[in-house]
Amino acid sequence: MLAALLTGAGAVLLLVELALLPPQAAGVAGVTAAHGAMLATALAWARVGSAASVRGGGVAASVVAVALVGVAAAASSLGALGSCAYLGPALWVGLLSARGRLTGLGLGTPVSPWRVAAGGLIGVGLSAHLLLSASRTLGVHVRGDHTPEMLVAIAYDVGANVLAAECFFRGALFRRGERRWSFAAAATVATIAYVLRYLVDPLLPKSAGLMVGAVFYLALLSGVNCWLLSWSGSLLPGLVSATIFFAAYRTLGAR
Repeated sequence: MLAALLTGAGAVLLLVELALLPPQAAGVAGVTAAHGAMLATALAWARVGSAASVRGGGVAASVVAVALVGVAAAASSLGALGSCAYLGPALWVGLLSARGRLTGLGLGTPVSPWRVAAGGLIGVGLSAHLLLSASRTLGVHVRGDHTPEMLVAIAYDVGANVLAAECFFRGALFRRGERRWSFAAAATVATIAYVLRYLVDPLLPKSAGLMVGAVFYLALLSGVNCWLLSWSGSLLPGLVSATIFFAAYRTLGAR
């Protein structure tokens, strides 16, 4: 599947260069390939539907997840209303979790509401620190003139960015590492990979100050979410904290 995603994305980029497809198609292909690959890999590593994998159930779950990400990316390029399609991947993962097929990722497992609330409080704390630091050190303030763009970006976070990253870097990579190594080693590997994922993202602002700030906050968010997963046994607190953090980031007008 990963090879198919890369091949498809490459073909779309070529067609865009040849002016046979609109420029928006490149962004749709990039989102589908990047987030679809992470989500599909996480589902595979979690042995999703392991009992049904012989009949292709696990592969089908990954294909549906990738397809929903692609549909959402295409729909969101048409306008703010289309970004509602990003609920699709989130609902699909929720359905798999409810059926007990994502316990390998820490989803669908029992978790105390207090531990989920702890994830929310951590997200609020990181967000407050981010907004204060951005204002004082970089002169970047919360904006109120870009609500449609902000809502599109938050929808993208819910159904692709945060969802795929937490499932892959925490649910799959960190949990696999923690079974083999110490918590510190597993969290370090997951955090380095997580930060690198955003550093190569073409949408990340490339100014030196913003890059340093991004590395600091992403590393902190990753380390905290690794701890939340290890402490609670569930990926849900980390999903909550990351969603709140990225929602705060979007209020700065950052794409």
